[in-house]
Amino acid sequence: MSGSEEANANKRRTKIARLIDEYGLNGFGEELEQMWTAEKPDRKSLRELAEMVNKRILRSALDDSGIALVSADVDSIYTRLADKEGSSADKTRVRRQLEREGVDVDTLESDFVTYQAVRSFLQKERNAEYMPSENPIERDKTSIQQLRSRTAAVTKTKLEGLDKAEEIDIGSHQVTVNINVYCEECGRLFDVTEILDQRGCDCTESES
Repeated sequence: MSGSEEANANKRRTKIARLIDEYGLNGFGEELEQMWTAEKPDRKSLRELAEMVNKRILRSALDDSGIALVSADVDSIYTRLADKEGSSADKTRVRRQLEREGVDVDTLESDFVTYQAVRSFLQKERNAEYMPSENPIERDKTSIQQLRSRTAAVTKTKLEGLDKAEEIDIGSHQVTVNINVYCEECGRLFDVTEILDQRGCDCTESES
C-alpha cells in the first residue's frame, strides 16, 4: 500500500480505531463493545465509555512519559483537563506540570473523544448494536407527545373558560403546541420528534 493509500485508509477509520492503534490499546475495542452491550446494571452508557477512553489515553500518555501514577491521580488530572471541576487556574497548572514532564498536552486533548465518537466506533468498526428490551427513544417520544397533547388541552380549556367569563373575546380556534430543539453547534431548529427520530443533529457526525 502506498503512502497516499495508507493515509486515505486511515481517514476512513473512526477516531477511536486510530487511537487504539496509536496508543497501543490492544483489546480495548472488544472491552468497549462488551460494556456497551451488557445488560443492566453492568451496562455502560456512551458518555461513560467516552470518559473511559479518555482516561485510558491519558494513562497511556503518562506512562510513555515515565510518569508513575495511581488511578486516583489519573482521575484527578483528567477531571481538571476536561474542565469538569475546579478553576481555569487548576487546568493551567496541570497542563504546565504535564508539559514539564514531556507530555504533548495539545495533542492529548485533541485526542479526547465524545460519546458520538464512541457510538461511531462501536457501530462502524465493531458492528455492535445495543438492543434494550424497551426502546428508550420511543418511550420518551411517547411521553413528550402526551405532554404536548395535555398542554394543548389544558390551554384550550383555560381559554374557553376566560371567553365564557367574558374576560377575553375569542371565536372558533385551535390550540397547537410546538416543542423545538435548537442546536447551538450548527444553528438548526428541529421539532423534538424529528431530533429523536434521527437520534440527534447530524452536525455531530464530524466528530467521528
